Amino acid sequence: MAASPTEAAVPPAHTIVLVGHGMVGQRFLEELAERKVTERARVVVLCEEPRPAYDRVHLTSYFTESRTPEELSLVEDGFMARHGIELHVGDPATAVDRAARTVTSRSGRTVRYDTLVLATGSYPFVPPVPGKDAEGCFVYRTIEDLRAIEEYAARSACGAVVGGGLLGLEAAGALRGLGLETHVVEFAPRLMPVQVDDGGGQALRRAVEGLGVRVHTGVGTQEVTTGPDGRVTGMALSDGSALAADLVVFSAGVRPRDDLARDCGLPVGQRGGIVVDASCRTEDPAVFAIGECAQAVDGRVYGLVAPGNEMAATAAKAIAGETGSFTGADTSTKLKLLGVDVASFGDAHGAAEGALDVVYADSRSGVYRKLVIGADGTLLGGVLVGDCESYGVLRPLTGTVPPVAPGDLVLPAGAGAPAALGPAALPDDAVVCSCHNVTKGAIRAAVTEHSCTNVPEVKKCTRAGTGCGSCVKVLGQLVDAELEASGVAVDKGLCGCFAQTRAELYEIVLALRVTSYRDLLDRHGREGARGGEGCEVCKPAVASILASLAPAIGASVHVLDGEQAALQDTNDHFLANMQKNGSYSVVPRIPGGEITPEKLIVLGEVARDFGLYTKITGGQRIDMFGARVEQLPQIWTRLVDAGFESGHAYGKALRTVKSCVGSTWCRYGVQDSVRMAIRLELRYRGLRSPHKLKSAVSGCARECAEAQSKDFGVIATANGWNLYVGGNGGATPRHADLLAKDLSDAELVRLIDRFLMYYIRTADRLERTSVWLERVSGGLDHVRDVVVHDSLGICAELEELMAAHVAGYRDEWADTLDDPERLARFVSFVNAPGTPDPTVRFVEERGQIRPEPVLMPVPQVVDASLSEAVTA
Repeated sequence: MAASPTEAAVPPAHTIVLVGHGMVGQRFLEELAERKVTERARVVVLCEEPRPAYDRVHLTSYFTESRTPEELSLVEDGFMARHGIELHVGDPATAVDRAARTVTSRSGRTVRYDTLVLATGSYPFVPPVPGKDAEGCFVYRTIEDLRAIEEYAARSACGAVVGGGLLGLEAAGALRGLGLETHVVEFAPRLMPVQVDDGGGQALRRAVEGLGVRVHTGVGTQEVTTGPDGRVTGMALSDGSALAADLVVFSAGVRPRDDLARDCGLPVGQRGGIVVDASCRTEDPAVFAIGECAQAVDGRVYGLVAPGNEMAATAAKAIAGETGSFTGADTSTKLKLLGVDVASFGDAHGAAEGALDVVYADSRSGVYRKLVIGADGTLLGGVLVGDCESYGVLRPLTGTVPPVAPGDLVLPAGAGAPAALGPAALPDDAVVCSCHNVTKGAIRAAVTEHSCTNVPEVKKCTRAGTGCGSCVKVLGQLVDAELEASGVAVDKGLCGCFAQTRAELYEIVLALRVTSYRDLLDRHGREGARGGEGCEVCKPAVASILASLAPAIGASVHVLDGEQAALQDTNDHFLANMQKNGSYSVVPRIPGGEITPEKLIVLGEVARDFGLYTKITGGQRIDMFGARVEQLPQIWTRLVDAGFESGHAYGKALRTVKSCVGSTWCRYGVQDSVRMAIRLELRYRGLRSPHKLKSAVSGCARECAEAQSKDFGVIATANGWNLYVGGNGGATPRHADLLAKDLSDAELVRLIDRFLMYYIRTADRLERTSVWLERVSGGLDHVRDVVVHDSLGICAELEELMAAHVAGYRDEWADTLDDPERLARFVSFVNAPGTPDPTVRFVEERGQIRPEPVLMPVPQVVDASLSEAVTA
C-alpha cells in the first residue's frame, strides 16, 4: 500500500519543535492533529508565557466581563495529552543552532528538531521617548500585563494611552472600565487611521468622546514625565501641551519578534519579519515561520489572527505533505471598541482608480457608512461606524456588482434598506406557475375570493403546481402568507398525518432514536392517523430523515430494506430515474468528471450491449437511458465490476460536484479544483437531504465550473477556497452567497459539513437550499453565525452526524446486487419475472434510441350552429 502524504512527509521518529504557543501556535497544533501528524511525530512546544495559548483577541474581556485566564484558554482539556504533545510553559527558546538542528530554552533544555516552526508573535512597540521605562508605564499585550495594570490602577486616578488604533482603543476601554479618567493620544490626524477614513474617524471620535474619553489626535508623545519618586506624573506632547496622568499604556503598534531568526542567520525583512515562501517555509527547508513574526510573500507582516491561522494551516499542510499556499489575506475587521461598532473591508480608502464613494452619515446617532464603488458598479470596500449590522452581507459582496443600488446598500438597518427578496415580495402580476401561467395575484384571489384554505384547494382552483411541480414550494408560502394576513391560523404540520414540521420530526427522530416510520407515526402522528398507512407526503419525507440519520441512530442504511422500501417513491424504489415511457436511466458516479479511458470504454460497451441512449450531462456525467427494470441489475453488475457506483441521480441527495481542470492543467488555475471536487463528492455521496444537492469547484475566479449557481459552490483563491451557498438554476435561478473566504482544505470541508447538516436538520420537505436560505429567519447572516461562529453551540454535533454518514456510506447498487431479496423486486411482472414490459418501446433518431411517441386521441369540438362534429 502506498504511503499517505502525511506518512511520506513525516517519517517515524520525526521531531517537530514549535517555538511559541499563542493563538497561531495552538492553531498549528490543531492542524497537525487533524492531519494525524501527531500520531507519527514527536511534537515539543516551548512557550514563553506561564500558561498555554489563550484568546488574545478578547483580552479586554478580562476586565469588561471578568473572564478568568482559564475561561480565555484556547486549549481544550486533555488536548496535549491526547495527542502526545510536550508543552513546556514559562520556558522560551533562547537560541537556535541550525547546523546541529537544536533549540535551547531559557532553562537550559536542548531539543533536537527535524522540523522547526517559529510562532514567536510580536512585541509591543514603545516609542523611544524619555521616561518610557518609568514606574507606571505599561504595555497591553498579555494577561500578566493586564494584571499589572489592574494592580497599579487601584492607586491611580488618570490614565493615558499612547496610540489610537485597535489595541489603543481596547486599552482605553480597559482603563475607563477600571474607573480612571482616560485619555488617548494618537499621532495620526484620526483614530484607527489604518482602518477608517476621515469621515469614519470623526464619527468614531464623537462616539468615543461621548463616552467620556478625551481624544488627542495629530500630536505625539515627547516625554513621559515623572516625580521625585520615579513614578509617572504625565506626558509632554509634541504641540507643547502637557497631560497629567498617573499611568501610561503604550499601544502604538507591534513589531515582529524575529530575533531568534536573526541570530541564527535566517533572512528577515527590511522592516522586520522572518521571510517565508508561500508554504511559510524560510530559507532553511527545515524551518517554518507563521503568524506575526513572519513576512509573507507579498512583503507584509500580518498583525491579525485570521491570516495567522491561515499560515498555521499552510505550514501544517506542507509538513504533512499536502499542497497549500499563503500569499496574502483579507484584512477586513469588525469589532466593538468602547461600545462602538466599527468595521472596514476591502478598499476602504478608495485607492482604486476611478473609485467613487457612497456615504450615509448621521452625526446625531453616531452612524457613518461609506461604500467604495468602482466605475463598473463593483463594490470595492467600505467603512462602517456605529452601525455594522450589514457587515456580514457587504463584506461578502466585495468584488461583485451588488443586486441593488449602492444608495440602498449604504442605508443603515431600519432606515429603508431593502428586505430580503422572497415570494411575499413578488408583485401580483409575477407568474408563479409557468406551466399554467398562474400569477401571484391569481393565487391570492384563490384564497381571498374563492375561500381556498390549503395548497390542494388552490391547485384545484388555479391549476398552479399541477404541471412540473417546481412552483409548489413557493405556492405553499404564498398561501400561508395570505391566510396569515387574513387572520386565519395556518397549520404548519408536514401533512394530515403529522402536526409537526419536517424540522421538528427530524429532531424527534434524532433525540429519541426512532428507527422506523411506523414507530414515528404511531407515537407522534395526529391522533386520527395513528395506526394508519400514512400518505405520499410524509412517507418519503420521513424516509429521507431516517436515511440522513441512519448511521447515527442505528436505522437501516439501505433504502430497499424492510419498511424503508415501502416508503420510497418510484425512483428510489428502483435506484434509477423512471423516464416517460416506463424505462429507466442509469447514471454512475464520475467524481469531478474525471474518468480513465478504461472506464470510458466500459460505459460505451454497456450502452452498446444494452442498446441504451447516452448523453453527457451538464454535471460532467454520462447518462444512459432506456434500461428496462429487469436489466438494471445486469447493467449495475458490469458497472460495479469496473469500479463504478451509484451516482444517486434518482434520490434527494448529492448529485454531482462539477469541476474545471484547475491548476493541474489550466494556466489560470490557482488551486487543484479536480482534487477538491473529487474529495467533496466522495465525502457527501449518498447523503439524503430534503431536496437534491448540486455542487461545483472552480479553480480560479474565472468560474468555469459555475460554482455560484450551486447549492454549495467552491471557488479557488490564491489563499485557499471561497465557499458559496444557496445557489441554484431551474425555474427560479438564484446566485449563491459567499459564506466564507480564503479557507484551507480542512476549514472548507468543516464548514460544508456543518452547512449541509444544518440544512438537512432545519429545511422543509422538498425545499432547496436557495429557498431555505431566504426563508430561514436571519437568512445568510443567521446561517453564518450558526455554521461558522457556532452561535447555537451545535457545530460539534453537526460534524459528528456528518462523520457518521461518511463512515457508514455503502454503495446502494453493490449492496443490492449482494442481496437476493432486494434483487427480486427488479421485474416487470411478478408472475412472469423474465417477461419484459411490451409497452416500453423505442424508435431510432440520430443513431440512438428515444421513446416512441405516444399518439393522443384527436380532440373534438362540437359546433352547435352546424350540429356536426368537426376536427379541431
